[in-house]
Amino acid sequence: MSIYLDVSAAAHGRAGLGRYAASLARALLQNEMTHKVSESLALFYNRDRATRLVEGLDGVPTRTVRAGYKPWRMAVWLGQLLGLDYARLIPGAELFHATEHLLMPLRDVPTVLTVHDLIYHLFPQYHKRLNRTYLGAAMPLFVRRATAVITVSESSKRDLVRLYGVRPEKVTVVYEGASANLSPAADDEIARVRRRYGLPERFAVTVGTIEPRKNLSRLLDAFVIAKERVPDLGLVVVGSKGWLYQSFFRKLESHECRDHVLVAGYVSEEDLAAVYSAADLCVVPSLYEGFGLPVLEAMACGTPVVCSRASSLPELGGDAVLYFDPRDADEMGETVGRLARDASLREELRAKGMAQVARFSWERTARETMAVYRRVLRASA
Repeated sequence: MSIYLDVSAAAHGRAGLGRYAASLARALLQNEMTHKVSESLALFYNRDRATRLVEGLDGVPTRTVRAGYKPWRMAVWLGQLLGLDYARLIPGAELFHATEHLLMPLRDVPTVLTVHDLIYHLFPQYHKRLNRTYLGAAMPLFVRRATAVITVSESSKRDLVRLYGVRPEKVTVVYEGASANLSPAADDEIARVRRRYGLPERFAVTVGTIEPRKNLSRLLDAFVIAKERVPDLGLVVVGSKGWLYQSFFRKLESHECRDHVLVAGYVSEEDLAAVYSAADLCVVPSLYEGFGLPVLEAMACGTPVVCSRASSLPELGGDAVLYFDPRDADEMGETVGRLARDASLREELRAKGMAQVARFSWERTARETMAVYRRVLRASA
């Protein structure tokens, strides 16, 4: 009998959801002596020509279905609507954990569904039409059919309870962790990434997929205010293009600070710690985050953080972060400028941040996820 973990998002290289699936799988395997899962953990993913093997998961029993990303989503939804059973795809399953917003129909196998956020519901204008239509129709059904639900923040749990009427006791909050590979970088590594990416001497960094809810257009306006206080401050934007990103680039082209903004694009994890470490501060201006991993990543690298007080972000930052209203460019700019010009405050937040991030780890995520599995299996016995 096996516990199947869906790592489709990782196999398809889907940014945050993929990182969650892969990191959880690795953490479950690494904790085999404590959790006794090495003999029972199996992986599942849908595959096509774009999928790839997930690093660090070689040798784990794996089942796949040959389907593209979009066809598989439709097959899963229709299967749920028609009451079908896809258990033949995961033989010997005693539990199935869906780690992205897609729950395979299974009649007699208990299921756990991770819900990362309800952005498509709360900010429909920030999603592509087909995606928000699909999620809006399918997610209430998936949540209802799941035996248990995991959310990655109290904020997302509150949204589920409020918007979908889910019983609070059905939902367990299990925080993610920062990568163990992220820590303050050595001086030679910082010098290397400065040369590679052309980083300015002083800068604020923001990290994340470029999409509307990341609030980067308003950050440009806030940056004008920050530069009035700290004229030599630059802004570095790290992240791949997501969706509906065109308005940000149009604004940047004609913006008064365009010559002081570097769009670095995707940065590998190998370089990311040094980019964080090189920055004076990290700014997280998001309108909404289901979790908000850059807050933890920056703190793990010893970089002080200023961020939005929206959604889950205060859960992560605690008292180690300066907060602002993400809809107020003036407050955002003043907060960034305040931290950029105050070296003693940066040192204070750096120390607090290192203590705060220690509360979050993938080892803890694996341990608490296994506790959910055990409760579900006991109840289904």
